[in-house]
Amino acid sequence: MTTTLRPPVIDWESSNPTPEVPVAPDSLKECGLTQSFLGDMLMRTVYAKGPMVGRDLATFLCLPFKIIRETLRWLKDEKLFQIDGGDLVGDVSYRFSLTDLGRNRAAEATKQCAYIGPAPVPIEDYVEQCYRQAVTGLQCYPEALRQPFSHLVLKEDMFNAIGPAIISGRSVFIYGPPGNGKTAMARSIGEFMNTAGGSIFVPYAFVSDGNIVTVYDPSLHVADDTPQEFGDEADAAVRRLLNTGSADQRWVRIRRPVIVTGGELNLEMLDLRYNKESNFYQAPIHFKANGGVFLIDDFGRQLCSPKELLNRWILPLEDRHDFLTLASGKKIQVPFEQLIIFSTNLDPKALVDDAFLRRIRHKVGINAPTQDVYQKIFAGVCKKLGMNYEQPAVEYLYERYYNKGRAPRASDCRDLLEIVQSICRYRRQPVHLTRDLMIEAANSFIAEFQ
Repeated sequence: MTTTLRPPVIDWESSNPTPEVPVAPDSLKECGLTQSFLGDMLMRTVYAKGPMVGRDLATFLCLPFKIIRETLRWLKDEKLFQIDGGDLVGDVSYRFSLTDLGRNRAAEATKQCAYIGPAPVPIEDYVEQCYRQAVTGLQCYPEALRQPFSHLVLKEDMFNAIGPAIISGRSVFIYGPPGNGKTAMARSIGEFMNTAGGSIFVPYAFVSDGNIVTVYDPSLHVADDTPQEFGDEADAAVRRLLNTGSADQRWVRIRRPVIVTGGELNLEMLDLRYNKESNFYQAPIHFKANGGVFLIDDFGRQLCSPKELLNRWILPLEDRHDFLTLASGKKIQVPFEQLIIFSTNLDPKALVDDAFLRRIRHKVGINAPTQDVYQKIFAGVCKKLGMNYEQPAVEYLYERYYNKGRAPRASDCRDLLEIVQSICRYRRQPVHLTRDLMIEAANSFIAEFQ
C-alpha cells in the first residue's frame, strides 16, 4: 500500500523550536512492528552477537524491555530461545541464547534480511515527523541571518533576496562567474539552517511493507548531544527504569543536515541503495537531507546531465514528495522536505529550460565585485591573515589586470594574499603586504590566465 503524504501545517508566527521528542512506545502495537518481525530481529541479533542478557537486547534494539518481553517469551515457548541463567531481578536479567532449532531459523531469517541494530520505525511515523520539522516553516529575520553571513561582503539587495528564499523552503538557483562566493553563500545558508533552525529527529531506520531502509548516517548527520529526555535527569532515570514517558531511542536528535555534493553526483545516488547480500536498503543522499539543505555545487558538471537530473526532480520540486523504488519494483512515497540549492558558474540558459526555471522559485545572480566591494573583501582577508592592508597593492591589481579586461573575482583576494603570506614565510620575513610583494604574487597567480 502506498503511503499518502499530507502537506505540513505551517505556523508562520512560531520561532524555530526543536520538534517534540518522539515518545517511546508503550506496546508492540505502538511500536508499529509485528511479533514475527521483532522475533526475527531478536534471533538475528543473538545469531550475530552470541547470547545476550535481556536488558542488553532491549538496549541494542533501542526499545523498552517491556516491548520485547512478550516476544522473548514467545521465542522461548516456540523452543527457539533458551535461558542460560539470570538473577533475582527477573527476566530483564535472563541470559538468552539460541537453541539448535532457533539457530536454523535465525540463519534463514538472516538470509531474508541481515539487518541488526536499532529497531526501525514505521514509515508512517517517519513521514509524520518529517512534516513536524519541515523547512517550509522556518523563521528568518535579517538580524538572525547576518551572523552566518558576517564573513561575506554582500550588497544589501542581494542579502535581502536570501531571507525570503530560506523562509519559502523552496529551491534556490545561485549563478554567476567563478570565484565570487556562490558556494560560500550557499554554505552560509546551510550554516543558518544548521544553527538557527533548531534540531530535528531522524530514525536509524524505517520499515515499509517489511523492507528496512536505513536513514541516520553519522558521516552526513551531526548528532545533537542534548539529552532526549523530558524533565530533569533524575526523573528521566526513573522513567527509563519504568519504561514510561521516556524518549524513543530509535530516533537520533541531529542538527538540521547540510549535505553538499558536486561533480560526483549521478542518478544512482538518488535511488535506494540495495545490498543484495544483506537484503536491506540505504536511503539515497538527498533523502538524508530532509529537514535541511541539499547543495548541488558546480551544477552542470555532474556525471549526469542537467536535463537528466532535472527530469528526475520535476515532481519532487513541485509537489514536495518523491518516490523510491524497491528491488521488487514497488514504489514508496516519501517526503522531499528540504531546501535545494543549485550553484553554478555556467550560463543558466545553456543548462536549463524555462519549464525548469519556473519550478525554481528563487534566482540569485552573483556578479564580479565592484571596486569598493573588492577593497572591503581584500581588507577583510588581510585582517584574517594578520596582514597590513595596503591600498597601493589593490591599485596595482586594477591598473595591471582588472582595468585591462580581466574581471575581478572575490576569491582573488584570498588566493593572492595567501601567496604573499607564503613568500614571506619562505624568506623568513614577518608576514606583511607591499605593492612589490603583490606584483610578485600576481605574476605567479594571474599570469597563467593571460
